[in-house]
Amino acid sequence: MPTLYTYCIRYDNGAAPNPYWGICTLVICKPQIRRAAQVGDWIVGTGSRSSPLGDISGQVVYAMKVTKKMTMAEYDSFTIDQLPQKIPDWGGSDYRRRIGDSIYDFSVDPPAQRRGIHTEDRRERDLGGHFALLSDHYVYFGDQPKRLPEHLLPIVRHGQGHRSRANDPYLDDFVDWIAGLGCPSNMLDGQPQQLHRPSFARWCGIDGRGNRRSTCEPAVIARVGKCLTAERAQC
Repeated sequence: MPTLYTYCIRYDNGAAPNPYWGICTLVICKPQIRRAAQVGDWIVGTGSRSSPLGDISGQVVYAMKVTKKMTMAEYDSFTIDQLPQKIPDWGGSDYRRRIGDSIYDFSVDPPAQRRGIHTEDRRERDLGGHFALLSDHYVYFGDQPKRLPEHLLPIVRHGQGHRSRANDPYLDDFVDWIAGLGCPSNMLDGQPQQLHRPSFARWCGIDGRGNRRSTCEPAVIARVGKCLTAERAQC
């Protein structure tokens, strides 16, 4: 029987999960889930009480059915060969590239850390997950989270950690509920919640009117980069 993993996303910035380029990936953060989850399992992130949107606990930020599991070394090769957009480009103008989750370069031993959203002190925890989880069957709501119906609220995990086998009685109902929303699979229905923080938006190259700028000031990139890496301990 597939497992339904649920956890609270405190910082939804588009890195973990990374829903871009047609494949949702969970490669950094949540090492216990990455080790344990298998193809066919569901992973669901619910909102935080202290999100940039306010209290969105009990609402689904994303849901992905694991369709492929590979080692992090295999994921590195996969992104180099087939999905280079997931390799972080920290100084680029497209924030989706800056928050790429293929952070570790396994062409050397030990793997080198590319400049990305995690810094060196996150290495042990990131690599401790051993695996990358991929999905081509997912929904990402981001800043447009969907409220769970009353009968599914028991799957919500408050605080750190995650729920898994305790969710067994709710798996079928959850899958039916997600399907019943009628959302197109593998498409973004929202944007990362952190875009509602002005400093993060500026770092992403978005001005006060919501328009994308072609460049982003280096000082803003550096300042917000420090804020992002300060959030890493909450993954």
